[in-house]
Order: sequence, then C-alpha cells, then structure tokens
Amino acid sequence: MSNTPVTLSAAIRGNLLSLQATGDLVDRTNTRLSTGKKVSSAVDDAVAFFQDKSLKDRASDLSGRKDNIDQGISTLQTALQGLQSAESVLTQMKGIILSAKSGSDVQRASLGTQLQTLAAQLTALANDASYQGLNLVNATANNIKVQFSEKTAAVLQVDGSDVRVSTGNVLTAYGANSVTMMAASFGINQIAGTTAFGGFSDVSASVSVFDSYISMFDSGITTVRTSAATVGANVALLQTRSDFTKQYISTLTVGGDKLVLADLNEEGANLVSLQTRQQLGIQALSFANRSEQGVLSLFR
Repeated sequence: MSNTPVTLSAAIRGNLLSLQATGDLVDRTNTRLSTGKKVSSAVDDAVAFFQDKSLKDRASDLSGRKDNIDQGISTLQTALQGLQSAESVLTQMKGIILSAKSGSDVQRASLGTQLQTLAAQLTALANDASYQGLNLVNATANNIKVQFSEKTAAVLQVDGSDVRVSTGNVLTAYGANSVTMMAASFGINQIAGTTAFGGFSDVSASVSVFDSYISMFDSGITTVRTSAATVGANVALLQTRSDFTKQYISTLTVGGDKLVLADLNEEGANLVSLQTRQQLGIQALSFANRSEQGVLSLFR
C-alpha cells in the first residue's frame, strides 16, 4: 500500500502556515512574560546577549572590589578609634605630669605609678586595635592597600603608625625609656646612671625637667592627632569610592538590562493581540474548509 500525500488547497495551506507562525509568536511572548527577558540566549540576539554579559561580568568584578573597599573602611575605622583612644590616654598622662610638676615627693611617687599604669594600658590598647589580623597603630611597617579596579592602577595605600609607649615613636624626647625615666623623676623605680631624673626634693629644681616632659607629651599628642587626621581623610576617601562603585555597579546592571529585559506591558498587549489573531486564523481555516466542503456537496 503506497503512501499518497495529502494535497491541501492554497487557502488551507496559507492559513495553516499563518497559524503556525502566530503560535510561535505566542510561545515566544509567553516565554518573555515568564522570564521577563526578551533575550534569554545568544540564539535570540547574539549581539545584545554578549553585550549584556560583558556589562554584568564587569559589575560582578566591581562588586568584589567594593567588598574589599568596605573591609578597608572597617580596618581604617578600627585604626582611627585606636588613635583617638591613644590621644585620650596621652592627654591623661600629660595631666599626671602637670600634677607632678607642683606636687610633693609622696604625691609624685603615686602619680608615677599611675603614669606607668597608663603607659602599659596604652601599649595594650594599641596591640588590641587590630581588624582581621591587621594592626595599623602598633607598627609603622604595617600598611593596607586597597585596589579600586583591576583595569587601572588605582590603589590606595595607608601606612600604619606606632603609638606604643615602649617603642618611643610617640614620646620621642627620651626614646623607648621615656615613661621609666619620668617615673624615676617621681621618685620611684630609680634607674642607675640617670641622676638627672632622680627623685626631686626641691620642687623648683624639677620644674624645667617636667616642662620638658610636658613638651614631649604635647608633641606626642600632635603626632597622634596628625595620624588620626590622615586615617580619617582616607576613611572618607574610601567611603566616597565605595559609594561611586555601588552606583557604577547599578549603572552597568541597568545598562545590561536595557538590552535583554522585556517590556512586560508591551508583551502583555502583544499576547492579547496574538491570541486574537490566532482565533481569526482558526476562523479563516474554517471558512477555507467550508469552501472545499461546498465542492464535495456537488457529488452528492
């Protein structure tokens, strides 16, 4: 038995092809409405698809950079808090020197103990002011580098400072033994060979020495304030860069979306129009069938 092909009239064939095309458009529109995209793959529009991918990849890379910037901000904020606290402790220590300047030997001995306690606490504070293992207030060799972009050499480096009393980087007049020598001036913890800093029984004889200490603390406080100002300025810079990066990521994402996202209002209207066209196509096919049935009726 041979397979004889069915011959369709031109009218019916035309209507079928039209219905098939309309059905494809309905499927495409339904896909766009369900996914929200007019370009879901390179098959839909290769140029738009890869442009969108390039923009979204760039946005993703910058998102990682923004995370690093935000962590840099937290690191510098920790350092800034440490420097501000160090300034407060140094101010208290200066107050002790001022009190000792006009105090008696007994008062100086008590104040000297307070001075050493504050010095130890200042060093401990500096050692505790770390963020994720990085401390920018207890070592001048430490630094942080924040890279803003992989496409340019935009990098911010912030060097650390050292506010520990034991290193003599802040109280520089007498080096690392500043506090010990000051305590000796108060009549405690005498150091061999430092007779110039012995316990003073005559207050007037020690005034010039204490003035030197006060000057040293003034200088130290100024140094800490300068470091804090530098760190604060860099925090502001990183925050500005973080805000810019966030906005830039949004711009790239929106730009990519413009290439691939569908207008849901338009697609909804298209669907209604296509469904109407589909119904009209079915009616047209029905009319074509009736025409052929009219010819068949002549043989009855």
